[in-house]
Formats: sequence, structure tokens, C-alpha cells
Amino acid sequence: MTSTARRLFLRSASAVALLAASSLSAFAQDYPKRPVTIVVPFSAGGGTDSIARELAKGLSEKLGQPVIIDNRGGGGGVIASRQVAKADPDGYTLLFVTSTFVTHAAVDSKQTYDVNKDYAPIAMIGRGPLMVVTHKGVGAKSVQDLVAKSRSRPEGLDFCSSGTGSVTHLAGELFKQKTGANLVHVPYKGSNPATIDFLAGRTQVFFATMPTMLQHVKAGSVEVLAMTGTKRSALFPNVPTVAEAGIRGFQITTWWGLVAPAGTPDAIVSRLNKLINEEAAKEPLKSRLISEGAEAYRTTPAEFRAMLGAELQTWRDVAKASNIKMD
Repeated sequence: MTSTARRLFLRSASAVALLAASSLSAFAQDYPKRPVTIVVPFSAGGGTDSIARELAKGLSEKLGQPVIIDNRGGGGGVIASRQVAKADPDGYTLLFVTSTFVTHAAVDSKQTYDVNKDYAPIAMIGRGPLMVVTHKGVGAKSVQDLVAKSRSRPEGLDFCSSGTGSVTHLAGELFKQKTGANLVHVPYKGSNPATIDFLAGRTQVFFATMPTMLQHVKAGSVEVLAMTGTKRSALFPNVPTVAEAGIRGFQITTWWGLVAPAGTPDAIVSRLNKLINEEAAKEPLKSRLISEGAEAYRTTPAEFRAMLGAELQTWRDVAKASNIKMD
């Protein structure tokens, strides 16, 4: 190719790239032309659902179109996740995700959805710690007490979770791996039945999400030993973190975010990311997150993707070490 031809080719390529970028930008500005659906993989009325609805309301005002919540509970979130993975990548069907989106994938032997390949991460909304709580009958006042008491019993202590593969399950497994605690997993079909049996003393330990256990801790019905985040919770400043209790490498948070089907145009993802970050940082969603023991968390799509990949690998390692598989 002559130098003149090469220059003409480069100019043509640049012109095509600029035209494509301009078209994508115009497409994003024109979006949406009709209602947008956010699929929530939990039943209506729970803490996750209420956060999703607060976000949807704010986005509706910003986008000038209704943002509809479609609750598709069941299967540990698999039903909703697969539905969105197969949806058209046009920005009109989005998936509201939590930590279980990743933890479930980490233990799913059938690989019903691929966190890394099936979705376009948009933004994280907020994140907060889990609470290490015990039934009053255990008599534990610290993480060290819990470990010692579990080892002193041949049968150990039972820890409940909202289901196999949930963050409340894998957090307990990681705790066992880090401390050698003698804990036996008892899975439930959701946080509500797990909480009922825990409060009744039929299980003794719960690595619970803040929304699940907050009212019971405030009422003094259970013993809160530690928080699993990197810092103390503003709601419970006197409660240490697990790391402060001497357990290294145990920093776990639960979070909320939004993803779209893979292939959704970058311009739409970028626009939604900007709007979601704005909504999470202002009222009423900001206060809603704080009331759930969490805080707004701002990410770019690329940062959110990296976080999802890192967490997936972490939980796969935990599942492998504990020989956890879910068919």
C-alpha cells in the first residue's frame, strides 16, 4: 500500500469510527422510547425489593419513561438471572443483582448462567456488612467465645442460612475455614424461615444480612458478636469487625447492583451508570441504604465487572475447599 493510499485508508477508518461513535451517542440520548423493566430475583415486599423500587422511581423521573419492577423469585435467583441473560441487549430489560448472584454461580455445578460472559455490568448501588449473631442460649460474647464453644461440643453448633449457595451460607463456610470452628450448616428456603428458627433456638449461629437481623439486634433478642466489613458499622459503633477480633482475611459485604444482558450498547450502559450513581448518592435512596446498614457505593461499569469476577473466584475457592456443590 502506497503512503497516499495508507493516509486515505486511515482517514476513512477514522471517519467510520467517528460516525459509529456519533450514532451510539445519539442512540443513548434517544433511549428509552418505551418502559424499562428491572427484573428482581426476589418476591415483593422484602428489603431488596424496596431498594429496587426506590431506584426505579428515581430512574423513571430521569429517563422520562416508566421503570417497571418485575419480581421473579425462585431458584436462588436463577430464574430471573437466566431470563435477563436471554433478553434482547437493548437496555429495556435489566437485572437487579445482589451478592447471591455471584455466590450461587460459584457453587452451581450446572453453570446455569455465566457471571462473566452473560451480562454487561452497569453499576453497584450500595454495600454493607453481614452480622455475626448467635442465639442468647449459646452464651457467646465474642468471636473467640463462639469458636471455643463450638469446639467444646462434639456435635458443634448449627448455623443457618437463607439457602445453599447464598452469601449467608458461604460466609459461614469461610468462617469455618479461617477459624476451625465446629459449625454445621442448616439451609433454609429464604431468610424469613431461617430467622424464625434461629430466634426459636433451633439453630444457634447466623451470618445474617443487616436488613434481616437489624430489628432483632436492636431489640436485644440476639447476641451480635461482630461485623464482617472492613470497618465498624455506623449503626453499631461498639461492635468490632471480624478482623478486629483477630480473624484475618475475613472481609465480606453484601451488595446491590444492576446488570444488563451481554451486548447492551456501551453508550446505554454508560448513561445508566451515571444515573444510578446519582440516584444512590441522594435522597431517598441514600437514607434507605443507611437504614439497612449499608452505604452508597459508586463504580464504573469496568470496576463493577472486575469486582464481580474477583468475588466469583473468591467464592469458588471457598466452595471448593468445603466441597460445596449445588445441582
